[in-house]
Parts: sequence; C-alpha cells; structure tokens
Amino acid sequence: MRTELFGIPVNILSSEETLAHIDSAISSRGRLQHVALNVAKLVSCQSNAELREDVITSDIVGIDGMGIVLALRLMGHARVERVSGVDLMMSTLELSAQKGYRPYFLGATPAVVGAAVEAARGRWPHLQFAGFQHGYFQPNDEAVIMERIRDSGADCLFIGMPTPRKERLLKAWRDQLDVPFIMGVGGGLDVLAGHVERAPTWMQANGLEWLYRIYQEPGRMWWRYLRTNTLFAVMLSQLMLQKLAGGALPARRS
Repeated sequence: MRTELFGIPVNILSSEETLAHIDSAISSRGRLQHVALNVAKLVSCQSNAELREDVITSDIVGIDGMGIVLALRLMGHARVERVSGVDLMMSTLELSAQKGYRPYFLGATPAVVGAAVEAARGRWPHLQFAGFQHGYFQPNDEAVIMERIRDSGADCLFIGMPTPRKERLLKAWRDQLDVPFIMGVGGGLDVLAGHVERAPTWMQANGLEWLYRIYQEPGRMWWRYLRTNTLFAVMLSQLMLQKLAGGALPARRS
C-alpha cells in the first residue's frame, strides 16, 4: 500500500513484504530502488526540491524512523511497521547468501568498506560479492566506477553515502547500472563493519536512536537533530490540530 505523508509518497510494507519485493526484482532481473525515509529526510524534502524529486521517483519509499510511524498512525494507518535501512540491508545480505545473489558495496572509507565486506563474509560464509568500492572518489572518476559496477553483474547495490549525495547518484545512474535492487544505506556500512554501534533495542523501539547518535557524536549531530526534530514536531502538531478540528487529512493511496 502506498500513501502520502506531507507530500512525500510512503510505502506501508512489512519487513517480509519488502524483502519479497527485493527477491522478486532480483530473480526477474527487474529494477527496484529503495529509499529509507526518516524524519531528517522528510523534513529536508520540504525545502530541497532536488532531494524531494530523488525520493519520490524511487520505487519503494520505506519507513525508517519511529517519527514516520507515529505520523502515519495519526493519519489512521493502524498497522504500520518500521523497516530500518540497516535491518533491511542485513536481511537482503542474508537472502543473498541463501540464494546466491551477489551484492556490491559502494561508499564509506577504504578501511570501513573493506571491514564491512569481511564482516559480511564472516557472518554469511556462503556470501559472494560482486565487488566493493569506497566512496572517496573524485567526481571525474564517477563514470568509470559506475561502469565497473555495471560490468560486475551485481544483483544488489548498497550505497553507504550521506544524504543527498547517494540520492543524487542513484537518480543519475540507476537506469544504466543494470542492477536489479539498489538501496542507499547511509551509515549502514559503518554499522556492519563495527565502526558505529547501533542504539540499544529499547531505544530503537521507542524512537530514540537520534538521542543515541547525539551521545555518540555530540559535536556533529546535536544541531542536526535539534533542527529537524523541532520542524517535524511543528508538522506533527499541525497534523494533530487538523485531525482534532475534523479537517480532512491527506488522502490514503493504495
């Protein structure tokens, strides 16, 4: 089911349903691009037209963030599940190991992407990689790297780059890569490599991962989360007031 939240399409899918779409795309050699939508990205889409276009043209806009879950529930969607980008990446790697699909990692530093590959091989011994490439390349090297990915015959591509760089890269090259499943994972490669620790499960379940990120990197993260969370709180308040006043909420879409 696809609906709309503050002008951005969102696919209401469970983890199992999302993975089934991925499996179908890879086995049929179709093309499926996934974007994980969190509060920061949703807020940025309100003012960044280029990022918004990159997001809305993706095939699946997944729910990555409890703030998105809360907003959708306020709209009347009772059965909404968070499908975090990191968890979906792990599930897809496990699926790849089971079915012989070959992933490609793009992004992070040379040390991190190499460590992520080794960690994945240690966790899923049968996993075979199509290749990997760090994200610190020059713009004039981009075409060569994209050609290398295409020639690798990869079944799935995980891009570990920050927003909006990964969205812009995907929009520019996704139709030329011949990779069935493409997904931006942000700092997911750092997590897989063990360079970044995820928040405890109880914090993830209660939408407090942002607080844990501030604890880990206060100098870089506090202003980002203060700004985006404040703006999102205003947006949610307006949604709640509209609901209390009996106004029409954004229409659902199937």
